[in-house]
Amino acid sequence: MKKLLIVESPAKIKTIKKFLGPDFQIMSTMGHVKDLPEKEMGVTRDPITLSYVPIKDKAKTIAELCKAAHNADEVYLAPDPDREGEIIAWHVAEEIKKVIKDPKKIFRITFNEITKTAILEAINNQHHIDEEKVAAQQARRVLDRWVGYEVSPLLWRKIKKGLSAGRVQSVALKFICDREDAIRAFKPEEYWTIAGTFKHASGQFPAQLSHIGTKKAEIKDEKTTNALVKDIEQQSYAITEIVDKKRSKNPLPPFMTSTLQQAAYNGLGFSVKKTMQLAQNLYEGIPLADDTPTALITYMRTDSLRLSETALTNSRELILKQFGKDYLPAKPNSYDKKSATNAQDAHEAVRPVDMNIMPSEVKRHASPDLAKLYELIWQRTLASQMVAAEYAQRQVVIQGGKYIFKVTGSTLIFDGFLKVYNLEEDDSDQEDQKIKLPEGLKANEKTDLKKIDPKQHFTQPPARYSEATLVKELEKEGIGRPSTYATILNTIRERDYTTVEKKRFVPTELGMMVTKTLKENFSHIMDTKFTANMEEDLDKIADGKLERDTLLNNFYEQFEKELIAFKGDTGKQAQETDLMCPTCNAHKLLIRFGKAGEFVGCAGFPECTFTSNFARDTETGIIKLVEKEQPKLLDITCPQCGKPMREMSGRFGKFIACSGFPECKYIHQNVAKFKCPQDSGEVAERKWRGGSFWGCKNYPKCKYALFGDIEETPCPKCSAPALIKKIEADGKVTLTCGDKKCGYTLTK
Repeated sequence: MKKLLIVESPAKIKTIKKFLGPDFQIMSTMGHVKDLPEKEMGVTRDPITLSYVPIKDKAKTIAELCKAAHNADEVYLAPDPDREGEIIAWHVAEEIKKVIKDPKKIFRITFNEITKTAILEAINNQHHIDEEKVAAQQARRVLDRWVGYEVSPLLWRKIKKGLSAGRVQSVALKFICDREDAIRAFKPEEYWTIAGTFKHASGQFPAQLSHIGTKKAEIKDEKTTNALVKDIEQQSYAITEIVDKKRSKNPLPPFMTSTLQQAAYNGLGFSVKKTMQLAQNLYEGIPLADDTPTALITYMRTDSLRLSETALTNSRELILKQFGKDYLPAKPNSYDKKSATNAQDAHEAVRPVDMNIMPSEVKRHASPDLAKLYELIWQRTLASQMVAAEYAQRQVVIQGGKYIFKVTGSTLIFDGFLKVYNLEEDDSDQEDQKIKLPEGLKANEKTDLKKIDPKQHFTQPPARYSEATLVKELEKEGIGRPSTYATILNTIRERDYTTVEKKRFVPTELGMMVTKTLKENFSHIMDTKFTANMEEDLDKIADGKLERDTLLNNFYEQFEKELIAFKGDTGKQAQETDLMCPTCNAHKLLIRFGKAGEFVGCAGFPECTFTSNFARDTETGIIKLVEKEQPKLLDITCPQCGKPMREMSGRFGKFIACSGFPECKYIHQNVAKFKCPQDSGEVAERKWRGGSFWGCKNYPKCKYALFGDIEETPCPKCSAPALIKKIEADGKVTLTCGDKKCGYTLTK
């Protein structure tokens, strides 16, 4: 009997092949095969219908799958076990139904890990496609399509061409912009602290002024501080109280998607995108002892904190073997997900497939980054099933007159789970452990104030979001789901709405303007609670508790009203500044957006035509006018007319052009040493909104292109003339073959 098993990623084929016999042919969809059309809405109203078309270059894939299905007796659809995987399975099923001998022999199977047991169990428990899960994915896709295709053209008209809006991404951008507003509005307040160093027979120790009489010590200025210091120095001090107690610190739960992304960012410095790419590789499998890939972790897109009985047994046996019974709790630890969302618990937590595959073994066979992420997951999973850490905590209270000083010291007396995993979200324990209290301290003993140390402080504005803290905020507010966090952050970074400074998101003027416009005109889609409730409604569709079209119609009814109102506002959107126009001195300057970027212009236009570049101080938010950079003449001549070349600034950055423009339109281009492999034409560097790329000069007849920087070294695998060069934040260089079919990659 011929059987066809269809997976989502080609990387899984080799891993799964070793588990199944010769009856099985395994093929891949290589992601989605169909979607809504790119250049039209693809969604009709009343009734709601979706028009799917093959994704570019996927018609061949569909044809190959149909050909294989025609010759198969049974077809098993095995894309990933989430909504995106379900719609892929549904699209493939719709196509192969037309050619298969018996459509009843099309089965859906899902598995959470790529192991022999999981694969065979999935095949033995085949089921049909979950139509409700498909409906939930369709609802999300339609909502995103409506917002993107209806709102984006309006932003083009009212702010700047090329802008786009996204239902979830715009709310995430709002978080970044709201935080920036809070930073700009923040006014630092002065406050002082007073620390004392006290001398005891067995040693000296620090303590902080805590209370003055019965009131908490809150000191606002230097004058008050100086008066207090003089009075404090006159007092006699004694230890009035010593409180000893033990404190337990419980292990953290195993990883779900969001906590994995946060821990990898904080502990390893990995971006969310990089973490998910590495996790995908670990899930699909890498070669260990031989060339056959071994799957190392369970499915990495999950909201669950649950571990299977097999994983619990595996972990507990390992803890007992490696660390002894003192580190093993009487029964397995279980965790409840305390979250603002009503998230699904469809899968297990992210964990190693086999805890007996040690990180040291993976290090020998995998890339350093893959090994680091596996070790993090392995450590967190094992630690989640260990006993709590124990601390001995001592608080000492010292009083002199009305002044009360306090100090707390903490000593780790049993490491528990910290033996394995000690990546902390905060450093409060570490701060307590830095304070070493002398032994022999007793209540009612006198102590001398040896030194007093007053310090001035200022309150700090809220911190800008990093990738980790933004994911945490999205999860807390119920915005998006595990499968969407990486996409949300990618979209935010790739558009011109934010920049990243010191690993923190800083909104651009354009990002602030777009957010302001959307908040003023589309209050529903920009409302955090509304967006979170929409996620819960999508979950209800997947659970069969809500109809797809009911949700969509309810959404569009309000959305349409806001669209009509926004379309009727014919004014161009601009942001007013506090600066008066220096030319007419009658109007404020407005921030506007043109082809070359943002600028300020007089609100009195067209009567007053003043414009200027500007810069905003990222700390204070204050805007200053900046003189436009003048073209710089260079010591090279134009090869066409002989006039001097000059360096200029354009919408895509600096470039070199002839000073004889417009009579001479020559623009210098960097030309590669190799010829185009498709038509032997010259390959030159070009600039575009997304950066730079190298393309054939015979475009559009020849569409050969390499996006990004290149290294003119032939690919050692397929002999392509150049490799795409990418420099990571940590300085590592990755070289990748420009031919996607080749797949060659080298990190150095």
